[in-house]
Amino acid sequence: MSDFPPGRCFLGLISGTSADGIDAALVRFDDDHAHARPTLLHGRTHAWQPALRERLVTLGQQAQALTLDEVGELDVRIGHAFAAAALATLREAGLSARDVAAIGSHGQTLRHHPHGDAPFTLQLGDAHVIAERCGIPVVADFRRRDVAAGGHGAPLVPAFHAATLHDPSEDRAVLNLGGIANLTLLPARGTVRGFDTGPANGLMDAWCQRHTGMAYDADGGFAAQGRVDGPLLARLLAEPWFAAAPPKSTGRDRFHLDWVDAALAGTEAPADVQATLLALTARSVGEALRATQPGSRRVIACGGGVHNPLLMAALAEAMPDAAIESSAVHGLDPDFVEAMAFAWLARQHLAGRPGNLPAVTGAAGPRVLGALYPA
Repeated sequence: MSDFPPGRCFLGLISGTSADGIDAALVRFDDDHAHARPTLLHGRTHAWQPALRERLVTLGQQAQALTLDEVGELDVRIGHAFAAAALATLREAGLSARDVAAIGSHGQTLRHHPHGDAPFTLQLGDAHVIAERCGIPVVADFRRRDVAAGGHGAPLVPAFHAATLHDPSEDRAVLNLGGIANLTLLPARGTVRGFDTGPANGLMDAWCQRHTGMAYDADGGFAAQGRVDGPLLARLLAEPWFAAAPPKSTGRDRFHLDWVDAALAGTEAPADVQATLLALTARSVGEALRATQPGSRRVIACGGGVHNPLLMAALAEAMPDAAIESSAVHGLDPDFVEAMAFAWLARQHLAGRPGNLPAVTGAAGPRVLGALYPA
């Protein structure tokens, strides 16, 4: 039996836009209030079964070809994959189901369309399956309540950033470098804001996979072989979405390889395109920060992109007035900040506290997010 009090331990699960694995974070909180300090007890990224991951990546760009039967089957298969990740995480940590108050499961986003006459967002990963296999209550389906309240349903992690990384002595920003990049603005005084800035690892990973067969560009080595193509970068940055004012969110359904292909002249070297996609991430983040919180003195980075030294150097060049540092400096493992956030959101749900920030998502007001699936 674990030493960790059952009411203080939560397990967060998420697979992001890149679908590069299921991040699991077992978290203990040092108190019961919303700003309690989280401690990562155990974190691990669990690999997808290759054929399932390939299907998820393809559907990120071509979900319109999906049949209802496939949606139903994927929902169950993803649920089983999330349950297996949760159980493996507990075994590795030496804990049992009774040590965990709840699992917060984000699921895998299939489609995100928070605009139009019938805005929606859809995440797969049947929470009934997770609760049944794990014997632990599950909180899931976090985004749709915010969308129903007129919001984008994203980003949701800024509320966690505000609870754990705010400093009343300086203006800060938190930069998540997942498949999509997003910023959380944490002014020393004032309203917390946050929004997606555009593509990050998702496009770079997809281009690298197409041209090298590797799932991602380790240490930016492929991009380092090329040079930034200025005209191509200008064409990519001309995408009207970049100029839209927050609140805003996006995903693989907008920024995908077909979008890149449409901007190519046809003579570009693959490594040059990779270098240009990296520059696109850095430039779009830098321009977004200057437009929304130009006085930022510190940018705290998390997500897989933190491990790409070429990207981190490009970000430092794009934001010369701010110190760029990993969230590890602040006690948060950069690989598991998002999974920790969904553990926190599950805790917020059980406490009856809001999980969204209306200034971030555009929702009509604070809302308790998610639905509870009993053990």
